[in-house]
Amino acid sequence: MRRKDREIKSLSEIIEVMKSCDVCHVAFFDDEYPYVVPMNFGIQVNGSDVTLYFHGAKIGKKHDLIKKNNKVAFVMECTHGIVTGKQVGACECTMEFESVMGTGVIDYLDDDHQKVEALYTLLEHYNVSEGPEYHFHNEVVPRTTVLRLKVHSLTGKIRNVVKQAVIGS
Repeated sequence: MRRKDREIKSLSEIIEVMKSCDVCHVAFFDDEYPYVVPMNFGIQVNGSDVTLYFHGAKIGKKHDLIKKNNKVAFVMECTHGIVTGKQVGACECTMEFESVMGTGVIDYLDDDHQKVEALYTLLEHYNVSEGPEYHFHNEVVPRTTVLRLKVHSLTGKIRNVVKQAVIGS
């Protein structure tokens, strides 16, 4: 990373950024160019193991590409804000942001029980689950595709004057 002063080094701080993001852009291998898909996601952390979950249709280009090569890259970002004025950049304008990039291997959940757990993880990420009374219709779960991305590498970067002061201390 070129700007080491903006690197987020702590896994717990990287996870906090991920939890603040709404969309994960997943890049799949394609023949000539990468194929990038913005996706809703849920995050599960177990020690240093990070897993992302996605759901969607059963067919489409991303599924064709996963079958060829299930190694992916991803990026997510949040806390966007424009900063203007003297001394903020070469053009007196810059952006504040928090971002995470990573790589991993993506696969499919086939077990309906695992799918339900993963879907609840997505709902929790967006604060949608409404406690024990919230449920999935059993007849829909077998028809729902749930993807699991086991993260192999993570890096985080921040340009946020207030938060950088806290992370740097």
